[in-house]
Amino acid sequence: MTEVLFTLTFAVAAPFWVLMILLPNWSVTARIIKSPLMVAPGLLIYAVLVLPALAEVLPAVLSPTLDGVRELLGGAVGAAAGWAHMIVFDLFVGRWAWLDSRERGVPSLIMAPVLVLTILLGPLGLAAYLIIRGRWTRPATPRPAAAER
Repeated sequence: MTEVLFTLTFAVAAPFWVLMILLPNWSVTARIIKSPLMVAPGLLIYAVLVLPALAEVLPAVLSPTLDGVRELLGGAVGAAAGWAHMIVFDLFVGRWAWLDSRERGVPSLIMAPVLVLTILLGPLGLAAYLIIRGRWTRPATPRPAAAER
């Protein structure tokens, strides 16, 4: 069961990455990615793995030590839960970066490698996006006219 959940974790996230990277200008992509519920399948897998092991997980995260975290993640369930944790958070960060880049007008060809980096090495993808996003500013939102206020 754990092996199946481990394998399923990336499988449920991959379609969203495909949409953001390969089909960024498709209208369906924007509708799907706008919903934060896109991470729900990965969250469910994480919950199925972590909740039954909460008695072991809580002490390790409330008072973390290197040995305690190593022990927690060293088994099949811990590794699968850690993987699900990474996949869900990387997808959420990728979603934020994609949405933010659309608002700022960052070209899709620039975002594609950033999103791939986010899939592979999450925090480095986030760092890359934070570095490049400053080159594109959000368009100023027009203030409502006095009559509309």
